Amino acid sequence: MQHSASDIHWSKKMIVYGISTCSVCQKAHKALEAAGEKVTFRDVRADPLSEGELAALIVEFGDRLVDQTTNDYRALNSWLKNSEAEVQIAAKPKVMARPVIQHNDSYYLGWGEDVQKALLGS
Repeated sequence: MQHSASDIHWSKKMIVYGISTCSVCQKAHKALEAAGEKVTFRDVRADPLSEGELAALIVEFGDRLVDQTTNDYRALNSWLKNSEAEVQIAAKPKVMARPVIQHNDSYYLGWGEDVQKALLGS
């Protein structure tokens, strides 16, 4: 059976992990959909990451997965601030740097020019 380019395009797995109220997450989601991608948005507050999912993201991004510039991070107690990234994100999902975009087996952090170029080609 022969597949057209559009068939292959729609078979790609793309998930945006973030917070529904995050303007950068919303911007990334809209841009990806406007480019024709089939995107699933996952709010990590409403649907927390499993231990396995979080572990995979930590392997990929390390401590960069925690955004230490947020008010939520600054509000963490000293024990949590000195804990591993997995513990911080499990306790307070809003400290996760976002968006995290999964495209098939690749992960991207943020919505900077480098990520946009990789995912949108522009």
